[in-house]
Amino acid sequence: MLRLKIVSPERIEFEGEVTSVKVPGMAGSFEILTDHAPIISSLESGVAEYTEASGQKSTLNILGGFVEVQKNEVSLCVEINK
Repeated sequence: MLRLKIVSPERIEFEGEVTSVKVPGMAGSFEILTDHAPIISSLESGVAEYTEASGQKSTLNILGGFVEVQKNEVSLCVEINK
């Protein structure tokens, strides 16, 4: 299980337990699962996807930002495409 926090300049968009996170990295999309290696990466515009512990899948259109993964905690700092 992963702990995900998605923050935009306006507010906290999501905070909770998830099983996976897929983000649009600068070199292509990549997926983050439990026990992923620590990483900090910039993100380009595209769709961030995550699957909540309940199995519900959600998507978020982003204009770019950053992702940090450390010890099963995923932080997304993104600008939302509204």
